[in-house]
Amino acid sequence: MDVKKVLLGLFLVGVLGIAVVASGCIGGQQTATPTTVTQKETVTETKPVEQVTLKVIGPWSGAELDAFMEVIKAFEAQHPNIKVEYKTYRAEDLSTILPLQFESGDTPADVIAMWGWFIAEMGQKGHLMEFNEVINPDEYVPGILDTVTADGKIYGVPFTAAAKPGFWYRKSFFEKHGLKPPETWDEFVALLEKIKQIPGVKAPIVSGDSVGWPLSDVTEHFILTFGGKDLQLKLINGEVKWEDPQVRSIFEQRLVPLLKAGYFSDPIEWTSAVDLWWKGDYALYFMGTWITGMVDDPTDLGLISLPGVKAMVLAPDYFMVPKYTSHPKEAMELAKFLATEGQRIHVGTKSGKLATWKKVSIDDYWEPMKDVAKVVANVESAPDLDDSIGGEWQKTFWDQLKLLWVQPNRLDDVLSTLDAKFPKK
Repeated sequence: MDVKKVLLGLFLVGVLGIAVVASGCIGGQQTATPTTVTQKETVTETKPVEQVTLKVIGPWSGAELDAFMEVIKAFEAQHPNIKVEYKTYRAEDLSTILPLQFESGDTPADVIAMWGWFIAEMGQKGHLMEFNEVINPDEYVPGILDTVTADGKIYGVPFTAAAKPGFWYRKSFFEKHGLKPPETWDEFVALLEKIKQIPGVKAPIVSGDSVGWPLSDVTEHFILTFGGKDLQLKLINGEVKWEDPQVRSIFEQRLVPLLKAGYFSDPIEWTSAVDLWWKGDYALYFMGTWITGMVDDPTDLGLISLPGVKAMVLAPDYFMVPKYTSHPKEAMELAKFLATEGQRIHVGTKSGKLATWKKVSIDDYWEPMKDVAKVVANVESAPDLDDSIGGEWQKTFWDQLKLLWVQPNRLDDVLSTLDAKFPKK
């Protein structure tokens, strides 16, 4: 076959096909309208998600803040439209600042960590959001919500709690000097005397101070050991006086003799005391469980509770949401997260805290805290005495204990002052 003829035939078929298509598009029944000319495209506009910045105030700094920020990072990851800004304020300062701002309809932050009694008081005055429909009270340690509840309304949510279980020591220090934890009160006193004789040790027990509460924590441990949770609650409620014989005997027979014997140091700024104790200037330090996150090697920590201890303080942090927040929905969402899944994250860090939300398990804990959590689980949980009473009396309590620490012969004056300054019911 002639190649030229074949090519010519194919060319003619192509031209014919183009003519047919053109005919159908222009003059036939199958005319197609070019979309680029006459067909309108439908464009769906997506409204951008509003970015919200929440301000949070808490008492933490340093290592404690690092642990808390792990919780905040997790919240921000789950809520990409919310950014959290954190500021550190002492609760003592906030107790003066917040009432004035609330009365003027303003707030320095959207979510604020504060004392439980203060939260209940501000809630009753109409300054705070309510959490009754936000959290389930049955999911928390019994009694943990009592402090932030007034007239059946829940004005704050619990976060993790510090336990105040006893005197911490370095295992390496005890091994070096042939010391062992005591099992009786007499053995405890004998241990203190033996430590006192070790060259280079300034005192067996370092007394943390400058913020008031370290000395009150030690005192409460003595009350809970020798008086139990019942006595602690009666002191909180004003049902028992500080000059009551049962209370006086705990001071006269247990605490004051140790002070007079020089087993406690004079009060020292509490964070500086950590460093001095860790390097061996002192052997024991009564502190809450958060100390596990403040030392170089938490696996070197040992714990001595007073022999026969009946109860321990479980001191949770609480958060409140002022009604004056510009972002109530997002602020309540953050508060709920802190009270629930945020606790699971927090106990897994070096925070040294215990969960108040019952859905957190032992497996969720940072390894050095697992044994502590088990110890605390075997005694009664008691509320923090001075935090529960609060107000001006709390400051009086701190000041009077400083006096007692340096002048233990002033016990009578201390006890009478605590009774005289106790808030009237």
